[in-house]
Amino acid sequence: MQRKFRKIALAAALLAAGAFGIAHAAATAGAKGGFVAVKDSHFERNGQRYMVAGANFWYGGYLGAPTSVGQRARLVKELDRLKALGVNNVRVLAVSEKTAMKSAVSPATTSAPGHYDEQLLQGLDFLMAELAKRDMTAVLYLNNFWQWSGGMTQYLNWFTGSPAHDPNVSKDYERFMAENARFYTNARAQAEYRNVIAKIVQRTNTVTKKPYRDDPVILSWQLANEPRPGNSKSTPQDKATYVKWIADTAHYIRSLDANHMVSTGSEGLAGSAQDAQLYLDAHRTPDIAYLTYHLWPANWGWFDPKQPEATWDGMMDKALHYLNVHVDYAKQLGKPIVLEEFGLNRDGGSFDIKASTKVRDRFYDEVFTTLEKRAAAGDPVGGWAFWAWGGAGRAANADYWWKPGNDFVGDPPQEEQGLYSVFDSDASSLKLIADHDKRLKTIGAKQ
Repeated sequence: MQRKFRKIALAAALLAAGAFGIAHAAATAGAKGGFVAVKDSHFERNGQRYMVAGANFWYGGYLGAPTSVGQRARLVKELDRLKALGVNNVRVLAVSEKTAMKSAVSPATTSAPGHYDEQLLQGLDFLMAELAKRDMTAVLYLNNFWQWSGGMTQYLNWFTGSPAHDPNVSKDYERFMAENARFYTNARAQAEYRNVIAKIVQRTNTVTKKPYRDDPVILSWQLANEPRPGNSKSTPQDKATYVKWIADTAHYIRSLDANHMVSTGSEGLAGSAQDAQLYLDAHRTPDIAYLTYHLWPANWGWFDPKQPEATWDGMMDKALHYLNVHVDYAKQLGKPIVLEEFGLNRDGGSFDIKASTKVRDRFYDEVFTTLEKRAAAGDPVGGWAFWAWGGAGRAANADYWWKPGNDFVGDPPQEEQGLYSVFDSDASSLKLIADHDKRLKTIGAKQ
């Protein structure tokens, strides 16, 4: 999630045959080895329909670390809480890059090109092992368009020498997005990115001794968190570059690991310069197994938490259209789609954990119900993942901004702690999530 983006002939036959072969291989692998795979535009695992009822838990690998940054006892409790809610999937940051930007998490997995923090990688290992115990799965994203984990911004800093642009400071998101898109065409950055992909995908878990590529706990590898082609003025060349980067990178991952699906991490139209054709093209390659999209009404200027009644109806009209049109796009491509991020503020726009969540709960209920209706109609709804699990974490500072040593919560360091987190004390939200989890899985079981 970004902080606050304002406005947002023979050869062909052979290619088609190859595409079918890849898709068929992925489905077959899923059916045999406990891996989640796509069959008939839905997810399947061990011959059964699989519906994703997920939570964003980007910091899960951090909690699993054996060093001071880790909190393994907390991690175990958080996973138990999520399991009790019915959550069967978590979306997790697999790797971060060290940066001088203040609005980024630290420590980082990669301190410099080729230099990895083995303790943080062992944290990811521990997380994977614990998920296996609970029959849960994970989406692991391998980069970030946004600066809060270093991401593409830091790759450019390493290989072009350009200052790492922090849009939390400049407030210039248009400039930030245009600059960040240079990542896709920087040969050195792309080479290092593939080194990182290989490092993670080919890793053997130090806890379970199982290679990651053989581990059905992983639902999919994800190229990045919210990759974009550039800013709102992206050119046709920018868009073509972006589509090629997705196809090439996904194919590279599949060349290393034929067992797991690959996903983009796209926000949908909001992350595609509002270009439906671009969004479709980005997900058309056979190496991308399913579509993703995100929903952020307040970030996109659709909703004002300080004026909830005045802005609710307009927001929901836009939100429901956004939810439904993306399911329609998935139908066009014959692939599942997951709403893998959505959220709304606590009442009044407060960050205080004591603030009520009536408006957010109302929004969650509308989102869940809409997806359930589409799923019940047989549409390719693969599930959802709310943003984000804050669990037992708590904001430590009066200004609600994260500092190294503070608890990790669902809100990353680029935004106030408590902005969108669902905490273990949010009883009404937790009940809502649990109830809709049951409804979603009941629909899946009937189809």
